[in-house]
Amino acid sequence: MPVNDHAPVQITAYNWVPDFARGFVRDLRPRWACEEIGIDYSERLFNPAAPRPDAYYAEQPWGQVPVVHEDGLEIFESGATLIHFGEKDERLLPRDPQARMRAISWLFAALNTIEPSMMELSTVDIFAKDEEWAKLRRPGLIRFIAQRLDRLSDALGESTWFAGDFSIADIAMTTVLRQAQHTDLISARPRLDAYVARASARPAFARAMAAQLAALGDTPEPAVA
Repeated sequence: MPVNDHAPVQITAYNWVPDFARGFVRDLRPRWACEEIGIDYSERLFNPAAPRPDAYYAEQPWGQVPVVHEDGLEIFESGATLIHFGEKDERLLPRDPQARMRAISWLFAALNTIEPSMMELSTVDIFAKDEEWAKLRRPGLIRFIAQRLDRLSDALGESTWFAGDFSIADIAMTTVLRQAQHTDLISARPRLDAYVARASARPAFARAMAAQLAALGDTPEPAVA
């Protein structure tokens, strides 16, 4: 769905990030959910290099994105936004109690079990790559992530998606696994590699990615206000 300035759903996002973060900012998750079920949304864009408006910290205590507004509701944390959109449509969250809880369990697994080590890898490989501690930490971190991913691959097995049909769990898991694309951690595991490729080939993902990149634009780093 195209971004609609008058849509009742509003997603906060950035208007610029460094090249390595383009396509990885977490507003991609609610954008993708909206695209899957055909919900128009508007954007509220922030300059990430400038201080947030004071009022924004009442919405998101750390000034991060995304925050979703809809019909008086205010939701922060990307996982919470996915549950919100999942509650709207069983294409994202099954109504059968066991299937529903399995999807939610895998959503939490993506964000609580897999993503923290992926974020640490980003710190080691990008933000602190020239620091001695990061060079010392990396081998052990890679071994730890590899073990987690081996178990994840085993859990996926020959299934197409993690919780039966495609769901919010797969939006979360795919966006988390993509964070390691600068390594061979995913490509070395054929089941996970095929899984990420399968999810990334969905038209809704392509539309969400295009919308995020359009919001980020092609402009240089903005000046701090």
